[in-house]
Order: sequence, then C-alpha cells, then structure tokens
Amino acid sequence: MANEYDLVILGGGTGGYVAAIRASQLGLKTAIVEASKLGGTCLHKGCIPSKAILRSAEVFATLQKSEEFGIISKEITVDFQKVQARKRAIVDQLHKGVQYLMKQGKIDVYEGFGRILGPSIFSPTAGTISVEKANGEENEMLIPKNVIIATGSSPRTLPGLEIDGQQVITSDEALEMQELPSSVVIVGGGVIGIEWASLLSDFGVNVTIIEYADRILPLEDEEISKEMTRILKKKKVKVITGAKVLPDTLVRETSGLTIKASRKEKEEEFAAEKILVSVGRAPNIKNIGIENTDIRIEQGAIQVNEFCQTNETHIYAIGDVIGGLQLAHVASHEGILAVEHLAGLAPAPLDYDKIAKCTYSRPEVANVGLTEAEARERGFAVKVGKFSFKAIGKALIYGEHDGFVKMVMDEKTEDLLGVHMIGPHVTDLISEAGLALVLNASPWEIAHTIHPHPSLSEIMGEAALAVEGKQIHS
Repeated sequence: MANEYDLVILGGGTGGYVAAIRASQLGLKTAIVEASKLGGTCLHKGCIPSKAILRSAEVFATLQKSEEFGIISKEITVDFQKVQARKRAIVDQLHKGVQYLMKQGKIDVYEGFGRILGPSIFSPTAGTISVEKANGEENEMLIPKNVIIATGSSPRTLPGLEIDGQQVITSDEALEMQELPSSVVIVGGGVIGIEWASLLSDFGVNVTIIEYADRILPLEDEEISKEMTRILKKKKVKVITGAKVLPDTLVRETSGLTIKASRKEKEEEFAAEKILVSVGRAPNIKNIGIENTDIRIEQGAIQVNEFCQTNETHIYAIGDVIGGLQLAHVASHEGILAVEHLAGLAPAPLDYDKIAKCTYSRPEVANVGLTEAEARERGFAVKVGKFSFKAIGKALIYGEHDGFVKMVMDEKTEDLLGVHMIGPHVTDLISEAGLALVLNASPWEIAHTIHPHPSLSEIMGEAALAVEGKQIHS
C-alpha cells in the first residue's frame, strides 16, 4: 500500500532536512528519502569533517610557533588517527542531532534510493516516489502532492585520472585517510583545493597545487587571490597556475605517482605520494527518474525558476543539484524558499549577490557581493577601501596578521557593492558585511558603527573609512 504525503524530499542533506523542518512547521505531512545518512555531504563528507580536520591542523601550526607566545613546549607530533577520531565524534554528535530533529518534527525518514516515477496508477502526474531498499526488500511507494529534489552533488573527475581511492583520490577519500602522506599534488586551486592545501601544508605535507586558470581562487577578487598565493608560497606550498594536467602522462608506482602538466607550451613533471583531484562537483541527477518527467536539464543541472520550481510545477529542486552556488547555507535557504512557495506563502526570491561565500583555509577567505572587476563590468564607477590586519591589535595578539579587508562602493550612490576578506576569522566577520548589503548600507554607516576594541571587527570600520581615505590607523 502506498503512503501519501503533502511533500516528499529526495535527499536528507542540509537542504533536504532543513526543507523538511520548515514543511513540518507549516503543518505539511512530510517524508525524506535518503540513500545514505541524514546530513548528506555537508555533514559526512564535506563542511563538518573537513573543518574539524582543518581545526586540528590550525592547532598544530599554532603549537609549532608556541615560543612566539612565550610557551616552551616539547616536541609536537601529529597522531592523525586521533585527528580522525575527533572528526568522527563531531560528525556523530551532529548526526544524532539531525535524527532527533526529524523525530521532533514527526518527519518520516525512508532509508533507500528514491526514484521519481512517471504518471501511473498511483498518480496522473509524474512524482510518485519509488524507494528502493539496499537490502533487497520490496520497494515502497510514496505518493506526494509535491516533491523537492535535494540529491546534492559528487566530486568531478578528469579523464585519465581515474580515482582508485588510494593514490588518486577526491576529497571524499582524503577525509578518510588514516595517515598523512609525505607529499600531495592537488589538481585544482578552487575553494576545496585551497582548503586541502592549507590543511596538509600545516601538517607538514609537501604540497603542490596545479590550477588551470591563471590564478588560484579564480572566483575571488583578484587581490585576494594574489594574497593567498603569497601566503601559501610562504608556507612552502608550490603554486602552479595556467597549467593543464596531462592525464595520459600519469604513471603509477608503488612508491608514488608522477604526472605532467603543460604550461606556456612547456611540459613539467610532478611527483607525489598521492594526487588529490579537486575540480569541482557535479549534480547528482543520474538514475533518479528525471527522464520520467518534463524537468529541464542544462549543463548537467536541473533548471528552476526564482522559487526553485521546475517546469513540473509540483516538483522543486534545491542545492547543488541545480548548479549555481553549491554551498550548504544556500541549499538550506533554497529549501525554505521552495517549501514556503509550494505552501502558498509569498516568499521573496533569494538575492544570490548578497550571499556570503567562505574558504576555511589558514588564513580564511570570505566575500559577499561584487568583486571590483565585476562591479566595473556592470558599469559601476567604484571607490575602493582596503585595510590590513597588520594594523589591528587583536590580529597581532592572535599572531595571525596576514591579510586585509577590501570594500567596493558605488561612487555615484555611495552604496556598498561588495566586501572581500582574507585573514584570521574572516568567515565570522563576513556576516556584518552581508547584513550591510541586505540593509542597503553604505560604508559611511559601517564606519560609524562603533566596533569594540580590541577586536578583529575593528577592521570593518577602518576599511569602510578607507573608501574615502579617512582610515585612522594607517
């Protein structure tokens, strides 16, 4: 017998379970179909486990220079299995929390692979969900009035760089390493690649980054990319840009790997114990029944309107599966937006220009709004203010004073257009800039917000003053 629901969500990751909670709050009978574990990639293979290991790397790097703080310690070593055990404990705790939230919201959770069926005896329209059990049990049928596809994404690979899980790996396998390699070549200098480069280099691993674009973090403001390159090189990371990996040159040996990359019409060979392929993520749309619907796919992603609604009006899609900003907090808010829209409320569409993006390396990187180049491309006459962490007392106290905050302002209206940061704890500082954009604030208003002293947040006021050349401490 089929079970009927107001809403069935395919995927119990950050977007899916948040959507389910919001649906429950609105009184909708809701179910989630999850093939693996609630929490999805973010909780089990992405945001949380990677940041837990990044924190361990940061602690190790800090202890390595403890004498600068007047702390004389004996030899510091890394027990990577304990690092992994701490990561697992954090993930397990949060996983139990998500499970509790499902019970609290009376949300039914089906363990299995969900597939969308076309029109059938169950429903005159596409959308019935067949739940396929891994243990061979008979499929369960769910008949929803509405469906949200939240199946997430998986690491992309490159032809000729087949993932073997041991020598050639993605971030998925890297998170499960039980010991640190002596050396790694990271193919891809985007957010994930830079986070792993930072983490591994802090642990003492010999790291090389090979990036196809002419700079690492190519979606960041150009000055941020240059600063990160400088800092990584200072940490002994080899940064190779404008280089194309030649996968047919991969040689596997028991002692390690070699690979060649082409740059400026010359080939260069790189050797390492492991190769970490970090070239983005692909939406998970295979075998979920898209072909049984009229849902439109472009460039491998589900196409939706401003309310995350597909052209099958009772089917919505959110998160990585629709492309765009593949970020957990974006998926969560897309989930809330979709639920409120299908429930007949009048939610405002998301303004993706006002969503903060973060890289959790050391130092951290964060941005919201337009880069200077993007602002000029859109026809704005801009003013720019920049202020260094070297003049911020709290940064000196922390012993982490590389980096800066950069603000971009519309010269005509004096509205804030974008804020770009690299430095200590900027992933926490960026929310003030995000709020400023939501409230249509100007740098003048940020400058006249009194920031406590000493605090890292003082840099926000100084950078805002710097837009008009009125900064105090430089």
